[in-house]
Amino acid sequence: MTDLLYSEEEEALRSAVRDLLTDRCDAAAVLARAETEAPHDRELWKALAEGMGLAGLLVPEELGGQGATHREAAVVLEELGRAVAPTPYLTSAVVATEALLACEGPEATELLAALAAGRTVGALAVSLATAPGAPFNGVRHEEAGDQGGALHGELTGIADAVGADLLLVPAGGGLFAVHTAQDGVTVTPRTSLDLTRPLATVTFEGARARALAQDADAAVRRALRAGAALLASEQLGVAEWCLTETVRYTKERHQFNRPVGSFQALKHRLAQLWLEVVGTRAAARAAADALATGSADTDLTSALAQAYASPVAVRAAEEAVQLHGGIGMTWEHPVHLYLKRAKADSIAYGTAGAHREALAGLVELPAP
Repeated sequence: MTDLLYSEEEEALRSAVRDLLTDRCDAAAVLARAETEAPHDRELWKALAEGMGLAGLLVPEELGGQGATHREAAVVLEELGRAVAPTPYLTSAVVATEALLACEGPEATELLAALAAGRTVGALAVSLATAPGAPFNGVRHEEAGDQGGALHGELTGIADAVGADLLLVPAGGGLFAVHTAQDGVTVTPRTSLDLTRPLATVTFEGARARALAQDADAAVRRALRAGAALLASEQLGVAEWCLTETVRYTKERHQFNRPVGSFQALKHRLAQLWLEVVGTRAAARAAADALATGSADTDLTSALAQAYASPVAVRAAEEAVQLHGGIGMTWEHPVHLYLKRAKADSIAYGTAGAHREALAGLVELPAP
Protein backbone atom coordinates (compact mmCIF):
# COMPACT_ATOMS: atom_id res chain seq x y z
CA MET A 1 0.00 0.00 0.00
CA THR A 2 1.28 3.45 -0.89
CA ASP A 3 2.32 5.61 2.05
CA LEU A 4 0.84 9.08 1.52
CA LEU A 5 2.21 10.47 4.79
CA TYR A 6 4.91 13.11 4.51
CA SER A 7 8.43 11.80 4.81
CA GLU A 8 11.07 13.44 7.02
CA GLU A 9 12.71 14.87 3.90
CA GLU A 10 9.41 16.35 2.73
CA GLU A 11 8.76 17.92 6.12
CA ALA A 12 12.29 19.40 6.12
CA LEU A 13 11.64 20.82 2.65
CA ARG A 14 8.34 22.30 3.86
CA SER A 15 10.04 23.94 6.82
CA ALA A 16 12.74 25.49 4.64
CA VAL A 17 10.25 26.84 2.10
CA ARG A 18 7.95 28.18 4.79
CA ASP A 19 10.81 29.97 6.53
CA LEU A 20 11.85 31.62 3.27
CA LEU A 21 8.29 32.69 2.48
CA THR A 22 7.79 34.01 6.00
CA ASP A 23 10.85 36.23 5.58
CA ARG A 24 10.27 37.37 2.01
CA CYS A 25 6.61 36.89 1.15
CA ASP A 26 4.42 38.14 3.96
CA ALA A 27 0.90 39.43 3.30
CA ALA A 28 1.98 43.07 3.11
CA ALA A 29 4.60 42.26 0.48
CA VAL A 30 2.12 40.29 -1.64
CA LEU A 31 -0.44 43.09 -1.48
CA ALA A 32 2.17 45.66 -2.44
CA ARG A 33 3.35 43.50 -5.33
CA ALA A 34 -0.22 43.03 -6.59
CA GLU A 35 -0.57 46.79 -7.00
CA THR A 36 2.43 47.03 -9.34
CA GLU A 37 2.81 46.23 -13.03
CA ALA A 38 5.32 43.50 -12.18
CA PRO A 39 3.31 40.93 -10.18
CA HIS A 40 6.12 38.35 -10.11
CA ASP A 41 8.66 38.77 -7.35
CA ARG A 42 11.88 38.11 -9.23
CA GLU A 43 14.02 38.17 -6.08
CA LEU A 44 11.80 35.61 -4.40
CA TRP A 45 11.90 33.47 -7.53
CA LYS A 46 15.70 33.70 -7.58
CA ALA A 47 15.84 32.57 -3.94
CA LEU A 48 13.51 29.64 -4.61
CA ALA A 49 14.94 28.59 -7.95
CA GLU A 50 18.65 29.32 -7.66
CA GLY A 51 19.15 29.48 -3.92
CA MET A 52 17.15 26.36 -3.02
CA GLY A 53 17.18 24.59 -6.38
CA LEU A 54 13.41 24.14 -6.39
CA ALA A 55 12.91 24.96 -10.06
CA GLY A 56 14.67 21.73 -10.98
CA LEU A 57 12.90 19.30 -8.66
CA LEU A 58 11.30 17.39 -11.53
CA VAL A 59 14.38 17.46 -13.78
CA PRO A 60 16.72 14.43 -13.64
CA GLU A 61 20.16 15.05 -12.16
CA GLU A 62 21.90 14.17 -15.41
CA LEU A 63 20.01 17.03 -17.06
CA GLY A 64 20.96 19.57 -14.43
CA GLY A 65 18.05 19.17 -12.02
CA GLN A 66 17.51 17.81 -8.53
CA GLY A 67 16.07 14.46 -9.57
CA ALA A 68 13.27 14.66 -7.00
CA THR A 69 9.64 13.63 -7.51
CA HIS A 70 6.22 15.17 -7.78
CA ARG A 71 5.70 14.56 -4.07
CA GLU A 72 8.40 17.11 -3.23
CA ALA A 73 7.04 19.54 -5.82
CA ALA A 74 3.60 19.15 -4.22
CA VAL A 75 5.00 20.13 -0.82
CA VAL A 76 6.50 23.27 -2.34
CA LEU A 77 3.16 24.14 -3.96
CA GLU A 78 1.33 23.69 -0.67
CA GLU A 79 3.55 26.33 0.90
CA LEU A 80 3.32 28.64 -2.12
CA GLY A 81 -0.47 28.33 -1.89
CA ARG A 82 -0.43 29.19 1.81
CA ALA A 83 1.44 32.39 0.95
CA VAL A 84 -0.32 33.10 -2.39
CA ALA A 85 3.25 33.67 -3.53
CA PRO A 86 3.56 35.67 -6.76
CA THR A 87 5.95 33.26 -8.49
CA PRO A 88 5.69 31.21 -11.71
CA TYR A 89 6.52 27.93 -9.98
CA LEU A 90 3.50 25.95 -11.18
CA THR A 91 3.66 27.23 -14.74
CA SER A 92 7.44 27.05 -15.19
CA ALA A 93 8.87 24.42 -12.81
CA VAL A 94 5.93 22.03 -13.31
CA VAL A 95 3.91 22.59 -16.50
CA ALA A 96 6.61 23.90 -18.86
CA THR A 97 9.13 21.44 -17.41
CA GLU A 98 6.79 18.48 -17.92
CA ALA A 99 6.20 19.53 -21.53
CA LEU A 100 9.95 19.61 -22.16
CA LEU A 101 10.44 16.25 -20.45
CA ALA A 102 8.10 14.79 -23.07
CA CYS A 103 10.38 16.07 -25.86
CA GLU A 104 13.61 14.59 -27.13
CA GLY A 105 16.74 16.11 -28.58
CA PRO A 106 19.48 18.54 -27.60
CA GLU A 107 17.22 21.60 -27.82
CA ALA A 108 14.83 20.26 -25.16
CA THR A 109 17.77 19.13 -23.00
CA GLU A 110 19.35 22.58 -23.11
CA LEU A 111 16.08 24.30 -22.24
CA LEU A 112 15.43 21.90 -19.36
CA ALA A 113 18.81 22.74 -17.87
CA ALA A 114 18.01 26.47 -18.13
CA LEU A 115 14.61 26.04 -16.44
CA ALA A 116 16.09 23.80 -13.74
CA ALA A 117 18.74 26.40 -12.90
CA GLY A 118 16.13 29.13 -12.65
CA ARG A 119 17.93 31.22 -15.25
CA THR A 120 14.95 30.93 -17.57
CA VAL A 121 11.24 31.17 -16.76
CA GLY A 122 9.08 29.13 -19.10
CA ALA A 123 5.37 29.01 -19.86
CA LEU A 124 3.27 26.65 -21.93
CA ALA A 125 1.35 28.75 -24.45
CA VAL A 126 -1.97 27.00 -23.87
CA SER A 127 -4.93 28.70 -22.19
CA LEU A 128 -4.92 28.22 -18.42
CA ALA A 129 -8.51 26.97 -18.59
CA THR A 130 -7.60 23.97 -20.78
CA ALA A 131 -8.17 20.59 -19.13
CA PRO A 132 -5.87 17.61 -19.76
CA GLY A 133 -6.92 15.91 -22.97
CA ALA A 134 -9.14 18.80 -24.07
CA PRO A 135 -8.63 20.47 -27.48
CA PHE A 136 -6.30 23.43 -27.46
CA ASN A 137 -5.47 26.20 -29.90
CA GLY A 138 -2.23 26.56 -31.82
CA VAL A 139 -0.82 29.11 -34.22
CA ARG A 140 0.33 28.93 -37.82
CA HIS A 141 3.78 27.59 -38.54
CA GLU A 142 5.76 28.80 -41.52
CA GLU A 143 8.70 26.71 -42.68
CA ALA A 144 12.05 28.52 -42.92
CA GLY A 145 14.86 26.14 -43.77
CA ASP A 146 16.19 24.02 -40.93
CA GLN A 147 15.91 26.71 -38.26
CA GLY A 148 12.47 25.70 -37.03
CA GLY A 149 10.57 28.33 -38.97
CA ALA A 150 8.42 31.24 -37.88
CA LEU A 151 5.10 31.50 -36.07
CA HIS A 152 2.08 33.65 -36.84
CA GLY A 153 -1.10 34.02 -34.80
CA GLU A 154 -2.52 34.83 -31.37
CA LEU A 155 -3.13 32.85 -28.20
CA THR A 156 -5.17 34.04 -25.23
CA GLY A 157 -5.39 33.26 -21.53
CA ILE A 158 -1.71 32.31 -21.17
CA ALA A 159 -0.77 32.20 -17.49
CA ASP A 160 2.51 33.81 -16.42
CA ALA A 161 3.47 34.75 -19.97
CA VAL A 162 4.15 38.18 -18.51
CA GLY A 163 7.75 37.93 -17.40
CA ALA A 164 8.39 34.58 -19.09
CA ASP A 165 11.63 34.21 -21.03
CA LEU A 166 10.53 31.15 -22.97
CA LEU A 167 7.22 30.08 -24.46
CA LEU A 168 6.42 26.52 -25.53
CA VAL A 169 4.00 27.02 -28.40
CA PRO A 170 1.79 24.49 -30.21
CA ALA A 171 1.87 25.25 -33.93
CA GLY A 172 1.14 23.22 -37.03
CA GLY A 173 0.64 20.12 -34.91
CA GLY A 174 4.10 20.37 -33.33
CA LEU A 175 5.59 22.04 -30.28
CA PHE A 176 8.04 24.92 -30.67
CA ALA A 177 10.28 26.95 -28.36
CA VAL A 178 10.03 30.72 -28.70
CA HIS A 179 12.12 33.21 -26.75
CA THR A 180 10.09 36.29 -25.84
CA ALA A 181 13.00 38.75 -26.09
CA GLN A 182 12.79 39.04 -29.86
CA ASP A 183 10.92 40.97 -32.51
CA GLY A 184 7.70 39.33 -33.55
CA VAL A 185 6.54 38.38 -30.04
CA THR A 186 4.11 40.63 -28.19
CA VAL A 187 2.86 39.77 -24.71
CA THR A 188 -0.15 41.88 -23.72
CA PRO A 189 -1.23 41.65 -20.06
CA ARG A 190 -4.95 41.19 -19.45
CA THR A 191 -6.94 42.06 -16.36
CA SER A 192 -7.18 38.88 -14.34
CA LEU A 193 -9.05 38.07 -11.15
CA ASP A 194 -5.96 36.61 -9.51
CA LEU A 195 -3.42 39.42 -9.48
CA THR A 196 -0.66 37.06 -8.36
CA ARG A 197 -0.95 34.84 -11.46
CA PRO A 198 -1.39 37.20 -14.41
CA LEU A 199 -2.89 36.21 -17.75
CA ALA A 200 -1.84 37.55 -21.12
CA THR A 201 -2.53 37.47 -24.82
CA VAL A 202 0.49 36.45 -26.87
CA THR A 203 0.80 37.54 -30.50
CA PHE A 204 3.30 36.09 -32.94
CA GLU A 205 4.23 37.96 -36.10
CA GLY A 206 6.96 35.95 -37.76
CA ALA A 207 8.56 34.98 -34.45
CA ARG A 208 11.58 32.70 -34.78
CA ALA A 209 10.92 29.26 -33.32
CA ARG A 210 12.84 26.05 -32.66
CA ALA A 211 11.11 22.71 -33.14
CA LEU A 212 10.88 20.52 -30.03
CA ALA A 213 8.39 17.82 -31.00
CA GLN A 214 6.50 16.92 -34.14
CA ASP A 215 3.41 15.96 -32.15
CA ALA A 216 2.41 18.50 -29.53
CA ASP A 217 -0.57 16.53 -28.21
CA ALA A 218 1.39 14.12 -25.99
CA ALA A 219 3.62 16.83 -24.51
CA VAL A 220 0.72 19.20 -23.83
CA ARG A 221 -1.42 16.48 -22.30
CA ARG A 222 1.41 15.38 -20.01
CA ALA A 223 2.05 18.97 -18.94
CA LEU A 224 -1.61 19.76 -18.28
CA ARG A 225 -2.15 16.53 -16.35
CA ALA A 226 0.77 17.33 -14.05
CA GLY A 227 -0.47 20.90 -13.71
CA ALA A 228 -3.97 19.79 -12.75
CA ALA A 229 -2.72 17.14 -10.31
CA LEU A 230 -0.27 19.42 -8.50
CA LEU A 231 -2.64 22.39 -8.58
CA ALA A 232 -4.61 20.45 -5.98
CA SER A 233 -1.66 20.84 -3.59
CA GLU A 234 -1.67 24.59 -4.13
CA GLN A 235 -5.42 24.63 -3.48
CA LEU A 236 -4.79 22.63 -0.31
CA GLY A 237 -2.37 25.33 0.85
CA VAL A 238 -4.93 28.04 0.14
CA ALA A 239 -7.66 26.16 2.02
CA GLU A 240 -5.41 25.40 5.01
CA TRP A 241 -4.42 29.05 5.40
CA CYS A 242 -8.05 30.14 5.21
CA LEU A 243 -9.13 27.59 7.81
CA THR A 244 -6.24 28.32 10.19
CA GLU A 245 -6.64 32.08 10.04
CA THR A 246 -10.42 31.90 10.38
CA VAL A 247 -10.21 29.70 13.47
CA ARG A 248 -7.64 32.04 14.98
CA TYR A 249 -9.75 35.13 14.24
CA THR A 250 -12.98 33.65 15.63
CA LYS A 251 -11.16 32.90 18.88
CA GLU A 252 -10.03 36.53 19.17
CA ARG A 253 -13.14 38.36 17.97
CA HIS A 254 -15.71 38.91 20.73
CA GLN A 255 -19.43 39.48 20.49
CA PHE A 256 -21.88 39.59 23.40
CA ASN A 257 -18.82 39.40 25.66
CA ARG A 258 -17.68 36.02 24.34
CA PRO A 259 -15.50 34.79 21.44
CA VAL A 260 -17.59 34.32 18.31
CA GLY A 261 -15.82 31.00 17.82
CA SER A 262 -17.64 29.67 20.85
CA PHE A 263 -21.01 29.83 19.09
CA GLN A 264 -22.21 26.37 18.17
CA ALA A 265 -23.19 27.29 14.60
CA LEU A 266 -19.69 28.53 13.79
CA LYS A 267 -18.13 25.47 15.42
CA HIS A 268 -20.13 23.23 13.10
CA ARG A 269 -19.20 25.25 10.02
CA LEU A 270 -15.50 25.20 10.83
CA ALA A 271 -15.54 21.51 11.79
CA GLN A 272 -17.14 20.66 8.44
CA LEU A 273 -14.55 22.76 6.64
CA TRP A 274 -11.77 20.98 8.53
CA LEU A 275 -13.09 17.62 7.34
CA GLU A 276 -13.13 18.86 3.75
CA VAL A 277 -9.58 20.17 4.01
CA VAL A 278 -8.40 16.81 5.35
CA GLY A 279 -10.10 15.13 2.39
CA THR A 280 -8.39 17.54 0.04
CA ARG A 281 -5.01 16.65 1.52
CA ALA A 282 -5.66 12.95 0.89
CA ALA A 283 -6.73 13.57 -2.70
CA ALA A 284 -3.82 15.91 -3.44
CA ARG A 285 -1.27 13.53 -1.93
CA ALA A 286 -2.68 10.61 -3.92
CA ALA A 287 -2.42 12.58 -7.16
CA ALA A 288 1.17 13.65 -6.46
CA ASP A 289 2.19 10.13 -5.48
CA ALA A 290 0.62 8.66 -8.62
CA LEU A 291 2.64 11.07 -10.77
CA ALA A 292 5.80 10.30 -8.81
CA THR A 293 5.43 6.53 -9.20
CA GLY A 294 4.09 6.52 -12.75
CA SER A 295 0.95 4.75 -11.55
CA ALA A 296 -1.60 3.46 -14.02
CA ASP A 297 -4.19 5.37 -11.97
CA THR A 298 -2.58 8.76 -12.57
CA ASP A 299 -5.38 10.03 -14.81
CA LEU A 300 -7.96 8.91 -12.26
CA THR A 301 -6.25 10.40 -9.20
CA SER A 302 -5.56 13.68 -11.02
CA ALA A 303 -9.19 14.06 -12.05
CA LEU A 304 -10.38 13.11 -8.55
CA ALA A 305 -8.03 15.60 -6.90
CA GLN A 306 -9.25 18.49 -9.04
CA ALA A 307 -12.91 17.52 -8.78
CA TYR A 308 -12.60 17.62 -4.97
CA ALA A 309 -10.01 20.30 -4.28
CA SER A 310 -11.40 23.13 -6.41
CA PRO A 311 -14.75 23.58 -4.61
CA VAL A 312 -13.15 23.06 -1.18
CA ALA A 313 -10.60 25.83 -1.75
CA VAL A 314 -13.32 28.21 -2.92
CA ARG A 315 -15.58 27.39 0.03
CA ALA A 316 -12.74 27.79 2.52
CA ALA A 317 -11.92 31.22 1.10
CA GLU A 318 -15.57 32.29 1.07
CA GLU A 319 -15.99 31.20 4.69
CA ALA A 320 -12.83 33.09 5.61
CA VAL A 321 -14.11 36.29 4.03
CA GLN A 322 -17.50 36.03 5.73
CA LEU A 323 -16.28 34.96 9.17
CA HIS A 324 -13.68 37.71 9.27
CA GLY A 325 -16.61 40.14 9.28
CA GLY A 326 -16.10 43.68 8.04
CA ILE A 327 -12.33 43.46 7.96
CA GLY A 328 -12.56 40.51 5.57
CA MET A 329 -14.14 42.81 2.97
CA THR A 330 -11.24 45.26 2.93
CA TRP A 331 -8.32 45.45 0.51
CA GLU A 332 -5.86 45.74 3.40
CA HIS A 333 -6.67 42.26 4.72
CA PRO A 334 -5.05 39.53 2.59
CA VAL A 335 -8.04 37.16 2.59
CA HIS A 336 -9.29 38.57 -0.72
CA LEU A 337 -6.08 37.37 -2.35
CA TYR A 338 -6.91 33.81 -1.27
CA LEU A 339 -10.47 34.07 -2.55
CA LYS A 340 -9.23 35.33 -5.91
CA ARG A 341 -6.58 32.62 -6.13
CA ALA A 342 -9.14 29.94 -5.22
CA LYS A 343 -11.67 31.21 -7.77
CA ALA A 344 -9.05 31.48 -10.51
CA ASP A 345 -7.68 28.03 -9.67
CA SER A 346 -11.17 26.57 -9.89
CA ILE A 347 -11.13 27.02 -13.67
CA ALA A 348 -7.41 26.36 -14.18
CA TYR A 349 -6.58 23.17 -16.05
CA GLY A 350 -10.26 22.32 -16.24
CA THR A 351 -13.23 22.97 -13.98
CA ALA A 352 -14.35 20.57 -11.27
CA GLY A 353 -17.29 19.65 -13.52
CA ALA A 354 -14.98 18.78 -16.42
CA HIS A 355 -12.88 16.60 -14.13
CA ARG A 356 -15.99 14.88 -12.76
CA GLU A 357 -17.00 14.01 -16.32
CA ALA A 358 -13.52 12.69 -17.02
CA LEU A 359 -13.63 10.71 -13.79
CA ALA A 360 -16.98 9.18 -14.73
CA GLY A 361 -15.53 8.00 -18.01
CA LEU A 362 -12.44 6.56 -16.38
CA VAL A 363 -14.47 4.42 -13.99
CA GLU A 364 -17.04 3.58 -16.69
CA LEU A 365 -19.82 5.36 -14.87
CA PRO A 366 -21.62 7.48 -17.48
CA ALA A 367 -22.79 10.83 -16.21
CA PRO A 368 -26.61 11.35 -16.18
